[in-house]
Amino acid sequence: EMDHENYTVVTEFVLLGLSQNHEVQVILLLFFLLFYMIILPGNILIILTIRGDPQLGSPMYFFLANLAFLDICYSSVTPPKMLADFFSHQKTISYSACMAQLFFLHFLGAAEAFLLMVMAYDRYVAICKPLHYNRLVNRWVCCVLVGATWGGGFIHGVILFGLSIHLPLCGPNILDSFFCDVHQLVKLACANTYTVELLMFLNNGVVIIMCFTLLLISYAVLLLKLQTQSSKTKNKVTSTCVSHIIVVFVMCGPAICIYGLPFQAVPKEKVVAVFHTVIFSLTNPMIYTLHNKEIKDSMWKLVSK
Repeated sequence: EMDHENYTVVTEFVLLGLSQNHEVQVILLLFFLLFYMIILPGNILIILTIRGDPQLGSPMYFFLANLAFLDICYSSVTPPKMLADFFSHQKTISYSACMAQLFFLHFLGAAEAFLLMVMAYDRYVAICKPLHYNRLVNRWVCCVLVGATWGGGFIHGVILFGLSIHLPLCGPNILDSFFCDVHQLVKLACANTYTVELLMFLNNGVVIIMCFTLLLISYAVLLLKLQTQSSKTKNKVTSTCVSHIIVVFVMCGPAICIYGLPFQAVPKEKVVAVFHTVIFSLTNPMIYTLHNKEIKDSMWKLVSK
């Protein structure tokens, strides 16, 4: 069907998926199913542990429970469709489903990036202003900060969604990926979209690069500040900060590869996208718990019961 501007109206997209080889698809399906059966319950266990143990009532654990919940939501955006497509010969997604996938991917992804910044603020106050910690990071402040991360992520998602639905798509309607994203849709645009590309980059690439830079600077300052602390305190807090830094790299590294380069092809982009949208998102809370004796002990007590 042709519209008045003489370009084809795209009503659905064909997803090429991760591989066209049937044997590879079966292996990938088994791997992702096994991964979800192990890691997803682990994230739920983290939330239940923190909510059920009064000793884990500090802001740090409150933020960790929210991170686990965000990661569960984020990892539920693209994988269900990807897993279903392993059973389909023709992998298609409607235009409206594609736009919904795009919106929630960036809404939840940005909210998680902002939450990591909130967690960095929590550690900064705990280390640099310990006497004012209870006043600066009380329960009400924590709820406001978490609400702000969701609000900021929502605004980010709405902006990208608004820019994407105005792209003049004219085909071919084939996406060489397993999900819909802005940089793939730009490639299908049939008009000069330089302005839209620039706005998308400023709203997406710049946001993730800015968050990554600020997080690295904040943790560098914290690690320098720890040099003046006692040996016991330094070892405990350093372990926490190191786990935070690992998560920052795990989350922001692939995102910068995908969105930080203004719509240029990234080598092995599908592999990077899989780790970014499926693997790393569910493993983030696990990285925190591996470095935290209190929550590991509490989780073991809950499982034993």
